[in-house]
Amino acid sequence: MYLLRSLSRLWAGQARFLCMIGLICLCLFGTVSLLAHAAGVQKTSANVILSLTYGPPTTKTTMSGTGFASSESVSVTFDGNVVGTTVTNATGEFTLPIIVPSSALPGQHTVVAQGQGSGDSSQAQFLVQTNWQNIGFDSQHRSYNPYENVLNVTNVPDLALDWTVTTGGKIISSPAIVNGVVYVGSEDDKLYAVNAASGAILWTFTTGGAIDSSPTVLNNIVYIGSDDGKLYALSAGKGKVIWSYTTSGAITSSPTVANNIVYIGSQDHTLYAVKAKVGKLLWKYVSGGAIYAAPAIAKGIVYISSADHKLYALNAVSGNVIWSYTTRGKITATPVVSEGMVYVGSEDGHFYALNMNNGKLLWKVGSGGGDPIDASPAVANGIVYLGDAFFFMYAYDAKTGMPLYSFNLRYIYSFPALANGVVFVGSGDTNIYACNAATGAVIWYYTTGNNVFSSPAVANGMVFVGSSDFKLYAFHLPA
Repeated sequence: MYLLRSLSRLWAGQARFLCMIGLICLCLFGTVSLLAHAAGVQKTSANVILSLTYGPPTTKTTMSGTGFASSESVSVTFDGNVVGTTVTNATGEFTLPIIVPSSALPGQHTVVAQGQGSGDSSQAQFLVQTNWQNIGFDSQHRSYNPYENVLNVTNVPDLALDWTVTTGGKIISSPAIVNGVVYVGSEDDKLYAVNAASGAILWTFTTGGAIDSSPTVLNNIVYIGSDDGKLYALSAGKGKVIWSYTTSGAITSSPTVANNIVYIGSQDHTLYAVKAKVGKLLWKYVSGGAIYAAPAIAKGIVYISSADHKLYALNAVSGNVIWSYTTRGKITATPVVSEGMVYVGSEDGHFYALNMNNGKLLWKVGSGGGDPIDASPAVANGIVYLGDAFFFMYAYDAKTGMPLYSFNLRYIYSFPALANGVVFVGSGDTNIYACNAATGAVIWYYTTGNNVFSSPAVANGMVFVGSSDFKLYAFHLPA
């Protein structure tokens, strides 16, 4: 019996030993399998690229993928949120249009494609960034940024000064913000390129006269006019001259670029249409007075205001007159085009809304004090926001001209800028204001050292504006 009990204990011990060996083998096998699978993932050729890698919220881009499993479902996420699904073809490839979410904040974002069968994945980066490319935001000069999703009525009262850049002269020019750089002219004859995040001056370019013209930045080229009578095309990166075109008068008009053509007015009474890449004159139109303001462009028509009291509509390709409308005073304000209408103020104290196709008067209103209207409006969401040279900012129904409200802001000569329910505007009383677009209530202001004739630009959660105190200002929300 003793021998049997001993053999039984020995057998039980060996059985436990064998079980432990078996468990160890299973663990080792599982580990080897996992390592092998991980090695297999690393060896896969799954890869994705985006057709556009930067742009504002709601940008449409296309993801192309290769190296996935054949005929498997692929899910695409933007910062972890699904923005599209598709199925690969027989060779493991796919293309999928996606839309950047409207809520995507400025900065880098990760876009991931993952195979639902193989588990293979690859990712790409997308930079959310909105450009304010010229005075009035776009070639129609509506002065409305539809992509702003940082600043709003609730948080704008917290705006704080981020940085200033001091130039050698007044800043009447309005800033453009493109690819993280602010471009603005000064009456010290220089164009400045400034890092939008830090305020560091990247480069300057000196012309032969004061720069009250506002820059337009497109396709890595900066276009700017000068009192020396020249239109300049500069490289956006270093400020080197690509070409220049000489007119016979000072230029305060800001250039507008569309379809590879630069349109700019001069005080020699002429609108010039110049090839954007090489600076060659295509055509010119001579009006009866100086052209001080930027032309607006929409649907193949160029709209120009002139000191001869007229607003002109010209064929954008040929320069032929389509129609003209005569007011009782000089027109020095930039025309604005929106929803089939063109809006412009006159020094006769009236603001006009015309049919953009035939120049027919649709409505007009007078300024509060009968003073000249040299400012241009912001137009969005069926409302026109306009300041005059007296004491008021107005909001009108864009279709009928019916007054919606007015509020007391003094001496408005600049474009208002509209973004996410807030109207920003500079004033001759030295202040920069932010108002609730729905009510007109002032929700924030900042006092500069002199008049603010520069028009604000709003992009990527920041506000940029120049002042006659020689400074360029940048505001942001505290971190």
